[in-house]
Amino acid sequence: MQNSPLKITLKTLTPLWTGGVDGACDRLHETGLIGSLRWWYEALVRGLGGYACDPTSEDRCPNKDGNHCVVCELFGCTGWARKFRLKVLPFVQIKEIKGNPKAIQEQDVQLELIPLRPIAEEELCLLLATFRLISKYGAMGGKTIFKPSDEQGRARKFHHLDFGLVKITAEGRSCTKSLKQLKSYVTSVQWRKGNHRYRDKDGEHDYAWASIANFWCVKGRYLARQNVDKSTFNEVLGRKQDKSEKERQGKRIIRWSDYLEHHNDNVSEWLAGKQQESKKVFSFRDPEQARRTFGFVKPGLVDFKEMKRRLTDVWQGFKPDKEFLTGEQIVENLFGKGGAQ
Repeated sequence: MQNSPLKITLKTLTPLWTGGVDGACDRLHETGLIGSLRWWYEALVRGLGGYACDPTSEDRCPNKDGNHCVVCELFGCTGWARKFRLKVLPFVQIKEIKGNPKAIQEQDVQLELIPLRPIAEEELCLLLATFRLISKYGAMGGKTIFKPSDEQGRARKFHHLDFGLVKITAEGRSCTKSLKQLKSYVTSVQWRKGNHRYRDKDGEHDYAWASIANFWCVKGRYLARQNVDKSTFNEVLGRKQDKSEKERQGKRIIRWSDYLEHHNDNVSEWLAGKQQESKKVFSFRDPEQARRTFGFVKPGLVDFKEMKRRLTDVWQGFKPDKEFLTGEQIVENLFGKGGAQ
C-alpha cells in the first residue's frame, strides 16, 4: 500500500453511530470511524506483543525523548501526522430510527484509505486484520454499550437498540506478511517501548487489559433483560437484576440494578465498570445472523475460566469448550495458522 488507496466495502448490519453536532449522528463522521479503528488496532498490536500508548492519557506519544509507538506511527500523535486520510464513499444519508436520534441504517458503505505518506506492508496487514476483527467478532462506532432486552416494547426504546455491527463485503487488497513477521514488526526496537500500567496524578492507570490477548467472543448468543426482575446481562456482570426504583436524586432515577450483587466483589466491579468507565462485556441481539457477545478479562483479577462459568450459569446448553473463543484462537482465525490471509 505504498501509494495506492485501500478500499474496503462494509455492509452495516445495524445502525452505525459516529457522533456529530450535539451528539446527533447526522452523517458518518470520519473522526468517529478512525477513533474506533484505532482502538481495535491498539488492542491487536498489544495482543501481538507490541506496545501501544493510550492516546487519551498522560502516557500518550511522543515520550520525553520524542519517540512514538508503532500505533502512532500509522495513526499519528503530536508532531507526527497520520499517514492516511479516510474518505467515505459515497456520502451516506441518515435515516431516522422510529423517531429516535439518528444513526446510519443498513446499507453498503465504501471506505477509502488514501496514503499521505508511504505505508508499510505490515501496517496494511494490521489494518486489514483490524477490519476483519471488527467485522467478525467486535463492533465499531458509538452506542455499542447499549444492552439488548427481551421485554415487550424494547424496539421502541432507543437504549435497547443494537449499534455498530458491520460485515466486510469487499477488500481491495490482501496481506502478504505472516503472523510471525507481524509480531516481529510490532515488537521492533525502532518503536517506543512503555508499560501499559503507569501512575499519573490520579493514581494508577491500567489499560493492559485492552488487548486481543485478553479478548473473548461467543457468536450466536446474547445477554439481555427478560423482565423487571431478571437480566442475564446483569447476572454476568455481577449487578443486581431487579431494576425497580431505589431512590431519586433530582431528575435522576437510581435503580437497584445500578448496584453490585455483592458489595466487595472486585471482579464484578471491574466487569460492570465504575463511574466514567465502560463495562467490559458487550452483547448484540439483532440481526440474528450477526448475534454475538464479547468482552475482556484482566490478568490477575478475572480470567477466561471465570467468564466461562458466568456465561454457563445464564445460557442453557452453552458449551464453552466449543463456543467460547479466546483472543489467541481469534488471532489464528484472522491470520490462518501462522500465515497471512
